[in-house]
Amino acid sequence: MKFRVIVEEDEDGAYVAVCTSLPGCVSQGTTREDALANVKDAIKGYLASLKKHGEPVPPSIREEIVEVHA
Repeated sequence: MKFRVIVEEDEDGAYVAVCTSLPGCVSQGTTREDALANVKDAIKGYLASLKKHGEPVPPSIREEIVEVHA
């Protein structure tokens, strides 16, 4: 499954990763790569919890990135 994740550097230099389609699914790391690895674990746990409680799992996203030279 694919989920959209936004990664931003906070004021302390840490990286915060937010999964926009899973409310409250947030993680962080000292590097961008750490934050992404940590949010993957958080997403797995979130999905396991949804399944355990019989809640629906949001659909996987489908998107394309288009590069335009301006």
